[in-house]
Amino acid sequence: MKQDCDVVIVGGGMVGATLALALKSAGLKPILVDRAAMSAQRDAAFDGRASAIAYSSFRQWRVLGVGDALEGDAQRIEQILVTDGRSPGAGSGPALPTFLRFDSAEIARRTDGEPLGYMLENRHIRAALAQGLLDSDIEVVAPAKVMAVVAEAADARVLLEGGREIVAPVVIGADGRGSFVRRAAGINAIGWPYGQSGVVATVDLERPHNGVAHEFFLPTGPFAILPLRDNRASLVWTETAAAAEALMGARPEVFAAHLSRRFGDVAGAVSATGPRFAYPLSLSLAERTVAPRMALVGDAAHTIHPIAGQGLNLGLKDIAALAEVLVDAARLGEDIGNVLVLERYARWRRFDTVMLAAATDAFTRLFSNDHAALRLVRDAGMAAVNAIPPARRFFMQEAGGASGELPRMLRGEAL
Repeated sequence: MKQDCDVVIVGGGMVGATLALALKSAGLKPILVDRAAMSAQRDAAFDGRASAIAYSSFRQWRVLGVGDALEGDAQRIEQILVTDGRSPGAGSGPALPTFLRFDSAEIARRTDGEPLGYMLENRHIRAALAQGLLDSDIEVVAPAKVMAVVAEAADARVLLEGGREIVAPVVIGADGRGSFVRRAAGINAIGWPYGQSGVVATVDLERPHNGVAHEFFLPTGPFAILPLRDNRASLVWTETAAAAEALMGARPEVFAAHLSRRFGDVAGAVSATGPRFAYPLSLSLAERTVAPRMALVGDAAHTIHPIAGQGLNLGLKDIAALAEVLVDAARLGEDIGNVLVLERYARWRRFDTVMLAAATDAFTRLFSNDHAALRLVRDAGMAAVNAIPPARRFFMQEAGGASGELPRMLRGEAL
């Protein structure tokens, strides 16, 4: 059967769109399929979150030509202050004498002056990627519902509602935690819910944030204040599912009162702007990330707790590795959908994914409580790391996505 393209990507979100741009930049022909129209994805109400982008992930966007479009909306994270707290008002400062402070100046020589990361509202990322897709002349089929994905000996077929069939050597599932492609490949996912939800809102600050991100560990979960452009911040407020539901339903003045108590005086007066969003938190790992003619990336392969702000970065690492594997295989004349080729990607990403998932799960359980013995252990650990410069630099390198065997794009190199 005649093939329509080199790669079909199911899922046109931030990970899927970045993968399409990466493959196109290296001469492959992708087709991107998504159930939502691209214009809808750019609407502020579609995704009210903001994402912490590792500096290695931002390098990738620069390589793909969308970094300049994002530069004006990106807020540099110059410092991260992590503290422990027991009650609302933790924003007033460290509740205990133990805390962690990460400063980009410590690793400036290694990163050519890059910050610890960048804060970007998802709507801006989606808009820049959508424009990049348009400029690259990549075929986007959206809105479209996938009815079936079938792997055959020589290729894979994606059947869409309405009868269109797209044939390619390989299909990539970038279609989120409920991935249709994962189910079609017969791949199970393991994991569990945390019984927590993240309440997300954007707030205006009275005092300058100076590029400092705050994360307070409270018994119900982490409370993060993440700097945005124009002296705003993205609030990520982790609560039990019941408490989060109550916050979502609270009148604006009640929500504002809770918000003020939670912030303390770290940024002066704060006021919420725009809508609130709530997202249930869970851990999910696909038992495998590849099958004959299929591979999984992003949330289709793994979802983790946002405690370290690494969820999107994990997906961007996936596509940097997968794109490199596919492009190199195509240049050698290999069948890019062969499971032996796809296993190179799986091996490359397996250790990093499992270790980060295990670490975020352990941190969540260690910090989302008020157990005296555990508090003593974690505070001693924070104090130790803060007192040892090489340990601080190690964690900053990890958070920046610059450790381990990096794909070329994460080093700032083209495919």
